[in-house]
Amino acid sequence: MTRPAVKRLAAGTPQRLRTALRRDPDDRWAAAFGRIAGYSFIVALVTGVLLLPYFHASMAPVVYRGSYRELDGISVSRAFQSVLAVSFDIRGGLLVRQVHHWSADIFVAAICLRLLRTFFRGRFTGRALRNWLIWVTLLPLGMLTAYTGTILPDDELSGGSLSVITGVLQSIPLIGTHLVFWVFGGAPPGHEIIGRAYWVHIIVLPALAGVLLLAGLRTSPRRPRRVRPRRPRRLRLDPLLPFTGGALVLLGTLAQINPVWLIGPSQAGSISSGAAPDWYMGFLDGALRIMPPWEISIAGHPLSLGVLIPGLIVLAVFFTALALYPLIDRRIIGQRPPRGLLPPEPGDPANRTAAGVAGISFYGLLWAAAANDQIAFHLHIALYTVTWIFRVLVLAGPALAFVLTRVFAHALADRRRDEELHGRETGRIVMNPQGGYSEIREPARRAEPLAAATAPAVTAPNADDPS
Repeated sequence: MTRPAVKRLAAGTPQRLRTALRRDPDDRWAAAFGRIAGYSFIVALVTGVLLLPYFHASMAPVVYRGSYRELDGISVSRAFQSVLAVSFDIRGGLLVRQVHHWSADIFVAAICLRLLRTFFRGRFTGRALRNWLIWVTLLPLGMLTAYTGTILPDDELSGGSLSVITGVLQSIPLIGTHLVFWVFGGAPPGHEIIGRAYWVHIIVLPALAGVLLLAGLRTSPRRPRRVRPRRPRRLRLDPLLPFTGGALVLLGTLAQINPVWLIGPSQAGSISSGAAPDWYMGFLDGALRIMPPWEISIAGHPLSLGVLIPGLIVLAVFFTALALYPLIDRRIIGQRPPRGLLPPEPGDPANRTAAGVAGISFYGLLWAAAANDQIAFHLHIALYTVTWIFRVLVLAGPALAFVLTRVFAHALADRRRDEELHGRETGRIVMNPQGGYSEIREPARRAEPLAAATAPAVTAPNADDPS
């Protein structure tokens, strides 16, 4: 590409991004995050199809003879062997594999950003409720789709993920053990789980995610448009499509992810040092790490609360509360309908903002707790001490975040109201003819009709005003 072409591309990028954001006038950023999720999903599908002919979903043992000499002569599964062949023996295979992995991570990240944008703007009631429920459902479904993909290489990280799944399923009362044998086709890890996860990963979950994604993008609320004479329109490329594709290819080229040859093949009962799942499953790993090893016995049957609570109950409560939050939003913000002749009481959006920050802090602390061993190692602190610190933070952090956010939100609202009434402080002090001093204030940049409804108009003082 020549220099003039590069300059034209760089000069036109801001305009292209503005055009992309204007496609949904109601919420441009939420629409942009939704389309990024859709394009990441398309990239994941395309790269997944390219990888299909070279991957063998089999746990049959073979002796590795390939380009990576450090593992030459080691007994591995056919799945692990095929992943090494894709990475080292097929031209462009490693790039396609890493782009596939990055597209799954960006897909989940874009869904989270869209949900956060929608939540803090309060666009989840009325007609938007259906769209909110679709995207909330798409979040755990996308996480599960990506998570099943990390199981397929049959490396040490895959074995650790299967161990977590086994423990969580076994903690379910009464049916846990039978469910494990049904999922794994025998005693775990067995010899069938990779093949079963393969078909779930390439057919079942992508089909469900694709249907929900199409429904979520089609049901986005739009403003009514004026009817204009129909004219032939030229099909224009969404600027976010090449932007998302280019960013994913750049990540796959420069940022290494899931190097299975460094991790090694899966071995029952072992896991790599410092191993951690992908970022979107970090909160589950953190919850399992900091939960005390509680266990009770009911009618002679042990119930492992140390795995059941963080692995299933916390997960179910979190996503259920996220889905049902629009139903309790009015109570949280304090909005009251009219009672008889009394007017309705307006709500306090600061409560919603504080609740959102509290949820983010809860998720973030559990996510950080997944690295408690690395924190203890690098900071030279006892692992037991770090674990207890995270236990306290997870319980007290969300409540503290709620209170502080509410205080900050009210302070910002008071400051904005003061600027609307009296103008913005400039820091310039002038002396009037009587010898007194006053500050010059400028009108607020984004003034809203709030001042007119709450107080009489006040004229900001200037240098010529003796008062």
